[in-house]
Amino acid sequence: MSKVIGFEYSLKDANTGEQLDSNVGAAPLEFVTGKGQIISGLESKLLEMMENESADVMVKPEEAYGEYSEEAMQTLPKEQFAGIELSEGMTLYGQGQQGETVQVTVKSFSDSDVTIDYNHPMAGKTLMFSVTVLSLRDATEEEIQTGVVGGMAAMGGCGCGSHEQGEGSCCSSEGGHDHGHSHGGGCGCSH
Repeated sequence: MSKVIGFEYSLKDANTGEQLDSNVGAAPLEFVTGKGQIISGLESKLLEMMENESADVMVKPEEAYGEYSEEAMQTLPKEQFAGIELSEGMTLYGQGQQGETVQVTVKSFSDSDVTIDYNHPMAGKTLMFSVTVLSLRDATEEEIQTGVVGGMAAMGGCGCGSHEQGEGSCCSSEGGHDHGHSHGGGCGCSH
């Protein structure tokens, strides 16, 4: 039976101690289990936890965002980025080959070309999550079918769900937080 787990987290780079993200003090992150909505190394630990339980979870790259690949670079004509004010290191959201939302980082650009990196910004990092389970319940039939917490009525707006993209490859920048998510969600609808 799928569950809906709501949790708060703070996330650090396990090697450097750098704080990467946190939702402490904000709305809990809720997800439907078994849907691949968050990274596997974190979900497997949350499945073992009870409501109001806290834990530190270390997740290696292979159970998080994968190892860094030097081959995950692509150089594209700059005209594909019309209307976007480019800067090195900025995050863009676009469409992958199967229509999925992909997150890319601008590595460099010139007057004619833009080099983008398809590696997730946290690829190759060992992650340390400090998590607390705030809510735990059985998923409804609709949540199991749609993978959306609260059903279809809860969709809309920008958040951590996967968003259908419009035309074009890199069509937006500065999406929502997606650090706990393996599918690179976030706001794919505005600059």
